[in-house]
Amino acid sequence: MLNVAGELSGDSWGIFAFLCAALCNLPALPALNCTEEPGAGRCIQQTYDLTRYLEHQLRTLAGTYLNYLGPPFNEPDFNPRGLARAERVPSATVDLDLWRGLTDNARLAANYRAYSRLLCYLRALDGTAGTAELRHRLGHFCSSLQGLVLSIAGVMSSLGYPLPAGPPAPPGTSVASNDFLKKMDDFWLLKELQTWLWRSAKDFNRLKKKVPPAVVTLRLEARGF
Repeated sequence: MLNVAGELSGDSWGIFAFLCAALCNLPALPALNCTEEPGAGRCIQQTYDLTRYLEHQLRTLAGTYLNYLGPPFNEPDFNPRGLARAERVPSATVDLDLWRGLTDNARLAANYRAYSRLLCYLRALDGTAGTAELRHRLGHFCSSLQGLVLSIAGVMSSLGYPLPAGPPAPPGTSVASNDFLKKMDDFWLLKELQTWLWRSAKDFNRLKKKVPPAVVTLRLEARGF
């Protein structure tokens, strides 16, 4: 007997039912899942970007603050090389060859300690600023600088380096004997911070070239029908 088109014979129905049962009882099949593991390379890139952002932000803040201090601090040709700077502020003045000769761990630790202390001094400035606009700018900058401190800590952790022991030394009572010397301390604080950010950007730029990018891994995940 010929089968009518569109109809299945008994044997065909049996084969069809067998295939359906086989598909329903297949074990879960593994599927490839591509993931990017966050690593030191990404942390360093983010820290470098934040450092450059802070450089830009400091230019605006410094202009506003120096205008608040008044002359001669806001004059373009003001050059206080003959005057003593605030010794309590961590200095960024160091021989570049000596600095580059340090290990990555030593440079990162120095950056971490310096920005932790600079942040304390800036917060002290925030409490004495005379205008609402200046307090707002200082507060915003302090928040960004706090982010940089945490970001450097993240880089050190991702590279397996321990954080420097002990909390940063808080700023003590100002030793300036008059208003001019107090303003000079504030001027040097901004000047040293500018130099630290400039050098840190170079440090992180070199470091990100030494550390490979984040590793892309393939992971097998079991997925059923």
